[in-house]
Amino acid sequence: MRKLVHLLASAAVALATVSCQSISVSLTRVDPLVKLLPETVTDRPYTVVEEVAAGEHATFQYSLKGMAELKDVKISVEVPTDGAGHSLDGVTTGFVDFVHEGRTTLNPAVDVIRSASGMYPDPIDDGGSLRNIPAGMTQPVWVTVTVPKDAVPGVYNGKIHLSGKGFNLESEIALKVYPVVLEEPQLWITNWFNSSQAALRRFDPEAEIFSDEYWEYIRAIASKMKVCYQNTVLIPMSTITSSNEGGSWSFNFDNFDKMVGIFIEAGVLKRLEAGHIGGRVGKWNSPFGMDVPGKGRLPMSDPAAIEYYSAFIPALTSHIKEKGWYPIYCQHIADEPAGDNYESYVSIASFFKRYAPDVKIIEACHSHELSQIVDIWVPQLDFYSYGYEFYCERQAAGDEVWFYTCLNPKGEFANRFLEQPLLKTRLLHWINFRFGATGYLHWGLNYWKGEDPWNETTAIQTENGNILPGGDSWIIYPGDKRLYGSIRLEAMRDGIADYTLLQMLAGKDEAKAREICRQTVYDWTTYDMSTDHLRSARHEILEALAK
Repeated sequence: MRKLVHLLASAAVALATVSCQSISVSLTRVDPLVKLLPETVTDRPYTVVEEVAAGEHATFQYSLKGMAELKDVKISVEVPTDGAGHSLDGVTTGFVDFVHEGRTTLNPAVDVIRSASGMYPDPIDDGGSLRNIPAGMTQPVWVTVTVPKDAVPGVYNGKIHLSGKGFNLESEIALKVYPVVLEEPQLWITNWFNSSQAALRRFDPEAEIFSDEYWEYIRAIASKMKVCYQNTVLIPMSTITSSNEGGSWSFNFDNFDKMVGIFIEAGVLKRLEAGHIGGRVGKWNSPFGMDVPGKGRLPMSDPAAIEYYSAFIPALTSHIKEKGWYPIYCQHIADEPAGDNYESYVSIASFFKRYAPDVKIIEACHSHELSQIVDIWVPQLDFYSYGYEFYCERQAAGDEVWFYTCLNPKGEFANRFLEQPLLKTRLLHWINFRFGATGYLHWGLNYWKGEDPWNETTAIQTENGNILPGGDSWIIYPGDKRLYGSIRLEAMRDGIADYTLLQMLAGKDEAKAREICRQTVYDWTTYDMSTDHLRSARHEILEALAK
């Protein structure tokens, strides 16, 4: 059993152990958009029949609690059936683990969730192992039903069983599948992943970069991306090796190609983001330079940088064309150009476009001074709101506009932090629909910090002392040669499905789709935070699509 269980035991509400043959234990179905803390005492009973389109996922959450320690607890299910011989066999289950947030977020929202224990629910341990539950602790249990696109419409009922030493409990699984098939999501989604040696060792302590074990790690990442409809993948430039013999540069794309191939095979690479070729030469306000093998980061005017990239850019674009990936290819230059250094960014991007004029430049950006250079604008959500008129103008001119979140924005803006309600993570993609952004970017799929990602989730960003909030740096968790998802990852997935259903409805009745979304996302920072309202809105969408 993980050392996490010992942390949970100390975080749980202290109650006396019952010493008798019968165990006082309860199992309650609760709203899957409610975060259950270890010390949660009252759980609002929840009897809603979940409503989904074919091709969606239905999620269920249960609260398990015993007055004494519950030993050897296991989960089993009776798969949902419709009474006519049709069943939904794609059911996964798991215990929701708790992780620690040691540094609270500055400028929190009014609906921030405060945990007395500092523990928050997030990873879903779907490994199937037995579990001991400390006395008095609320243990969330998670069930996901994957509804295939060819599912027969109707109401399906099943059961979940929780059993252990001295008890055996059950609760219902109830969902309605509408005669509506979810279309392939068109919202561009990218979560940047960490493929470094340090991250790899979290997955397999003995593995080395580009070994067989490394590629298993990449396949595991691709599988988790598939869960949340990711369709855009940033391929790091570190996968390309170079040599300079006799004054002539040559490049090896074998590892680059293999990584791209894995993501294509997994069905998650519909758009290829080539990784950054440069970055700041110093602190935040410093100009950008270009990364040159063996030389470090150099100003673009440096002869060594000019020599290298005069060879590299044509070689890269030529190779992309040979592989047939050119139509889906876009290029990062350097992350987050801002008002103090946009000129150096423009200089580098212009140099790149000299050799590849028709390649689309994509960038997370803090500046508007990038017109005619950036083709896919990705402002931070709050900057998007402040500059909305500008970004609408860029869309009218033919550019794409996405948005991103990271350690910012805070306050009332939606984000993916642990201490925010799950509903806010889901509503990120209602915001996409509400304001017309066609993509979403996040930097932290698996940038695990510290000694134990299952323990402490916050960190200090050393350059300026900013806190990386709990939930910012990663949304999946490492295990022994496997990766674990999270309830936030599932909320993100369901938000993308909501966006897709709104798009589908807009194809039939745009005014209705817009009004349903407007009544859920009122403006940039004001949302209807009632989970009952969300389900009412989805019901209206599904009913309209089913006609």
